[in-house]
Amino acid sequence: MNKANKPEEIDIGTLPTGGNIPEANLDLKTGIEIIKEHHKTLPNSPGVYRMIGADGAVLYVGKAKSLKKRVATYARGAAHTNQLTRVLAMVRSMEFTITHTESEALLLEANLIRRLKPRYNVLMRDDKSFPYIAIGLNHPSPYLAKHRGPREKGVEYFGPFASGQAVNDSITILQKAFMLRTCSDAEFENRSRPCMLYQIKRCAAPCVNLTNQLDYRELVDGARMFLRGKSSALQDELAEQMNNAAQVYDYEKAAILRDRIKALASIRTNQSIYPQTFANADIFAIHSQGGMTIIEVAFFRATQHWGNRAYFPKHDKSLSTQEVLDSFIGQFYQSNPPPDLIIMNEPPLQKQLMEDALSMLAGSKVRISVPKQGDKKDILEQVIKNAQITLSRRLSETGAIGKILDEVQKQFNLETRPERIEVYDNSHIQGTNAVGAMIVAGPEGFMKNQYRKWTIKNAKGGDDFAMMREVFTRRFNRIKEDLNDYESRPDLIIIDGGQIQLAAVLDVARELEVDKMFKIVAMSKGVDRNAGREEFHEVGKAPYRLELNSPVLYYLQRLRDESHRFVIGAHRQKRGKEFVKNPLDEIEGIGPLRKKSLMSRFGSAKGVAGASVKELAETPHISEEIAKRIHAHFQSE
Repeated sequence: MNKANKPEEIDIGTLPTGGNIPEANLDLKTGIEIIKEHHKTLPNSPGVYRMIGADGAVLYVGKAKSLKKRVATYARGAAHTNQLTRVLAMVRSMEFTITHTESEALLLEANLIRRLKPRYNVLMRDDKSFPYIAIGLNHPSPYLAKHRGPREKGVEYFGPFASGQAVNDSITILQKAFMLRTCSDAEFENRSRPCMLYQIKRCAAPCVNLTNQLDYRELVDGARMFLRGKSSALQDELAEQMNNAAQVYDYEKAAILRDRIKALASIRTNQSIYPQTFANADIFAIHSQGGMTIIEVAFFRATQHWGNRAYFPKHDKSLSTQEVLDSFIGQFYQSNPPPDLIIMNEPPLQKQLMEDALSMLAGSKVRISVPKQGDKKDILEQVIKNAQITLSRRLSETGAIGKILDEVQKQFNLETRPERIEVYDNSHIQGTNAVGAMIVAGPEGFMKNQYRKWTIKNAKGGDDFAMMREVFTRRFNRIKEDLNDYESRPDLIIIDGGQIQLAAVLDVARELEVDKMFKIVAMSKGVDRNAGREEFHEVGKAPYRLELNSPVLYYLQRLRDESHRFVIGAHRQKRGKEFVKNPLDEIEGIGPLRKKSLMSRFGSAKGVAGASVKELAETPHISEEIAKRIHAHFQSE
């Protein structure tokens, strides 16, 4: 992190590509005077400061061991870099938060950067949460599932994993080895016969009592042992049980145990990296090349490698890799609990301060290591190599895309090369299950973590005009709510449609006063609807076509096709949910137990709909009042 008394070490990033700062907002003398006024009343205490521009947006967030000394370096207005001088010229206000310790200031700084996304700080960019494996111990027959989001009481979590695929692979292995159920509690309660997973030996079918509670709990405990890193002890225990079963001629049980041992052994075989000197650690490898920086993060839990994830943080090119990595790690652990060991290929600028801050977050001692030899060094080298390969591939891809984006800039007369292009489409069948979707692309290709979809609630009867208005009202309101979030503001919006759709979107943009922030273009298939005959629609221009062999046309067709793929997938998913929806779920007071009882007696929701109040009341767990409610519900429909 930054040293308190050296202005040249302040994390100042580049101006956001795609937006220019008006010269009227650049007044160094005014900025310095404002900073001097704040400096007069500041205490000699640790804390966090925020530099704010004329539009109220936060320009930069920093922390200091002494707020008074740090702000004094700005108040002098001399010996600063060009970037810092530009920031000081934009300052129109400052805000301060005093903390008890510098460690608290470090954590608050990281939290504010992650939340406010100031344009001049190092930004993590991808803040998608990590998935976990959950075992629901709050149920008599615990379930196994992938989990993101808030944690529930009575559920044990294992992770984090680097990706959903890494979790899915681990769940598949756990199903083979321990045959735990992966169905929801509602499905479990309504089962009358085992599902396909039982047939292929992936589930012990506790739902229909094909495994008793005691035996199923043993399977659950075995899975928990494995996820805690006790796989060797577990395999020894299973081997002993297999031999005992064989000795009493229980060959069926011995075969099940043998298959379980094989599944566990396959994990060790598939692990390309297997630590010997630590159990839990996060490994960070930073590498810079060609003006771009990658931070590769590898997760190790219970001596197992649970995947890698690559990040490409936004930062000023003048910053050292140490400064970038320090700021990144502070933001990274705002939503992820730190392990007891963090391995890095660059030493932090203030190691003790960072260890103290991360220990506060974790609630236990956290150690930072920059290994020079041994097992940790060998594994770190593999993560560094992955980072180098990934960055080289990204540079080659972005080089080609960059040339196309330069052509897109010329074609649509944009002020700068577009860093964020948003493409919109709708999907429905005669107005039903209507969905709007947005895909995002930029210099690094498709930004899939930025894709969004909306359930269209108000537009009826397949009215595309009304659908567009609803989608863009919600999208533009979101932009207005967070004017600070320059990363998520588009430079170019492309609509799948013609003049009518363009007019609808422009009306919304003008109403919400965002029409000056970005360019809006519509792209229609043209009269013959053949690829290559697309027509483009802009304000103040007649519809026009691009040359058939134009690289820009190929690129825009690819974006349009990706938006089609994404919105159709979202529509099918929504429609699929409607197909499997049970009408009983809509009735207040009908939970899993009553639903199971009704389905068991009448066979289907249709059978329940045709039953009389008397027949319904004769069903176990259904009172006369509930029976009347069910009957009234179906009669009203």
